[in-house]
Amino acid sequence: MNLNKNKTIIKQTEEEIHWYIIDAKQYKLGRLSSKIAYILKNKDNINYLPYKKRKLKIIIINSKQIQVTGNKSKQKTYKRHSGRPGGLKTEVFEKLQKRIPNRILEHAIKGMLPKNSLGRQLMKNIKIYPDNLHPHTNHKPIKLNID
Repeated sequence: MNLNKNKTIIKQTEEEIHWYIIDAKQYKLGRLSSKIAYILKNKDNINYLPYKKRKLKIIIINSKQIQVTGNKSKQKTYKRHSGRPGGLKTEVFEKLQKRIPNRILEHAIKGMLPKNSLGRQLMKNIKIYPDNLHPHTNHKPIKLNID
């Protein structure tokens, strides 16, 4: 009796790295970060597997001009801790956006990815820049529109 009938065949393909570019100036923080996490996890591909990562890099430009709705710019706080007693630091969205605008998007996207080694590998595929200058023009990135 052959017990190997019900095996799933996974097609192995050699694919090149695709580069995409997104301008964050025209998007809201939550909408943009959830769509990027969706693309990074490969859920928009017909050959989706939860444990497979896709060969792509996403460049996000103009992170300094990301928008939030309502009063979040004055109320949303970001916390970090040095690990020492009394080392908790909190910062409001407005101040962090002026100081380190990339950290806002990194924090939002990282929170939407799996909390394991795959999520850490996927975070390495994102390049975030505060203005529209980036060193990846020789890769010829494709402009990605998020609807």
